[in-house]
Amino acid sequence: MAQPTQFDRGTKTLVLGGARSGKSEYAESLLTGFADVRYVATGYSASGDAAWAERVTRHRRRRPTTWSTLESLDLPTILAEPGSPVLIDCLSLWLTRTMDATDAWNASAAGPAVENRISEVVTAWGAAVCTVVAVTSEVGLGVIPETLAGAAFRDALGVLNRTLAAVSDEVWLVVAGIPLRVK
Repeated sequence: MAQPTQFDRGTKTLVLGGARSGKSEYAESLLTGFADVRYVATGYSASGDAAWAERVTRHRRRRPTTWSTLESLDLPTILAEPGSPVLIDCLSLWLTRTMDATDAWNASAAGPAVENRISEVVTAWGAAVCTVVAVTSEVGLGVIPETLAGAAFRDALGVLNRTLAAVSDEVWLVVAGIPLRVK
């Protein structure tokens, strides 16, 4: 299968949108033509979250069977591996799980542990030699409670999105299933 020419050089693309905006489907469509995409499901829960398992299964059904699914939070290691393209779905879920792992929900800011992990992901993103497409929620398009935990999440996701957008080749905003190129 021929690969899309815009991704022949290891393009890094960030796809933002609100809940159920179609951002994941759009991100997948960007990699049409690649037979061996590494799909990273970042909402992975070691506790065996049944709703998460169903979501991963539903997403697998719409992707080519040749794509592999990795359930991992270790994005720097995955991004350091050369080879087939990587689709990360979803950075906001990655941040949620990262905040869970670092007990960052009870403060007015996410804290140094979360900031360090964000920095590691941004560094790995910039250094990746493979094509990378990542899905994330745009902070302004979602309802986030006005609590300490909500503020910490909103601020950390804003930092993550802004810093990744700055080092991305392309940034797309998906609203009501319509992709709008913003960079």
